[in-house]
Amino acid sequence: MIETPQVVETPAQLVATVHIETPRSQIQHVMGPGIGEAMAAVKAQGIGPTGPWFAHHLKMTPEAFDFDICVPVSAPVTAVGRVKPWQRPALKVVRTVYYGPYEGLGGAWHEFAGWMEANGYKTAGDLYECYVVGPESSPDPANWRTELSRPVIE
Repeated sequence: MIETPQVVETPAQLVATVHIETPRSQIQHVMGPGIGEAMAAVKAQGIGPTGPWFAHHLKMTPEAFDFDICVPVSAPVTAVGRVKPWQRPALKVVRTVYYGPYEGLGGAWHEFAGWMEANGYKTAGDLYECYVVGPESSPDPANWRTELSRPVIE
C-alpha cells in the first residue's frame, strides 16, 4: 500500500494557501472550490503553480479537518479573497508514497504511523499530503500517487 518510508530534507517553499476548517463529512464539498480558488489566483498573477499542490493538515479530529490547501509559486502571492501567501519552512520529514484512490489515504496513514512508531521516529503534530498524480492527470485511481510526510522532531 505504501513505499518504504525515508527521511528527507525539504527546502523552504513559497506557496499560496487557502485555509479551511470543515467537518469531515464536508471535505469533498470544500476541497475542489478551495483548490480552484488558489489555482485561479496564482495563474492570474503569473506565478504558478510551480509544482503539485499539497495539503498542510494542522489538526485532525474524528469530526473535523483544519488545514491549508497549498499551491507552490515562484514569487509571493498577493492576497486575494481567501488566498494568502505563506512559506513552508525547510523541514526534515519522514516520507512515504501511497498509490491508489483518496479513499485509501486513511489506511495508508495508519500503516505509515505504525512504521514510524516501530522505527522510533518522533514527529510533529502536523502533516503534509502532496497530490503528485491525481484525477487531473489520470482517470484511473490505481495511478494516483500521494506523498505522505510528517516533520521529524529531533
